[in-house]
Amino acid sequence: MTDTTETLDAIGLLCPLPVLKARKRLKPLTIGSILEVHADDPAAVVDIPHFCQEAGHELVEIRDNSAHQVYLIRKGV
Repeated sequence: MTDTTETLDAIGLLCPLPVLKARKRLKPLTIGSILEVHADDPAAVVDIPHFCQEAGHELVEIRDNSAHQVYLIRKGV
């Protein structure tokens, strides 16, 4: 697994806030940095991968546990 540069706690936030906060947190990071996003919004399972694809970021991993999902996003260009 890769090293996490930043962590975003989006638990309790509903669509579109997890994606909007991830976009804001990724902006100042250098290319190749990893953002770890914790979210429990059911829509995030669709929204975060779609955001990564559209914005040119790599969705490295999705982990699911009983309480929430963890998304590892590598910043692209």
